[in-house]
Amino acid sequence: MAAHLGAHETMEVHEILTGAINGINHFMLYGTLVRDQRLLQILNNHLQFMTNEYNQMVQTLNNQGNNNAVPYQAKSLGAPIYGLDNPEMQSPNLAMSQFDDRDVASSMLSCHKASASKKMLAALECADPQLRRMMQQGAINCAEQAYEIWQYMNHMGYYQVPTMKEETTNTVLNTYQTATNQSNMANRNGMQQQFQ
Repeated sequence: MAAHLGAHETMEVHEILTGAINGINHFMLYGTLVRDQRLLQILNNHLQFMTNEYNQMVQTLNNQGNNNAVPYQAKSLGAPIYGLDNPEMQSPNLAMSQFDDRDVASSMLSCHKASASKKMLAALECADPQLRRMMQQGAINCAEQAYEIWQYMNHMGYYQVPTMKEETTNTVLNTYQTATNQSNMANRNGMQQQFQ
């Protein structure tokens, strides 16, 4: 496959694989800092999946893989908790010894969000349909992993979800109405122009 890639998609793949290596390396480092066993389990699942996904992409590029991107199966931690409940003050750590589970989870979330964006942008630049699908599935996988770690953070109180008054939310959302059938509008506009 690699010989048939364009210059632009080759550079996109290079960026994705370099980012994957960095993510794997960071997650290995985070594993040494985690105290909460549930977080450690999530981290280890993500690390294993990220490594397998990286290996599959490399094998596909070298015509050695089965070329089917595997979807990530996130575990649900329950419904999101909405509202603010005495959120903790936040600031950068002044020493490595201050790095805690919240920092690990937040770093994991940032990594997955960035990877999801980069993989979707790479998919939009891929001419090869197989590579494009692999990048798309990779973006979805990162989004699923991001949501899984977000759920953990939300349930631990690390990532609280501010809300608005229900009246304000309803006012904002109820300003939108369904569109009329665009094809009928186009036909009417076309007919009107013919008769003018």
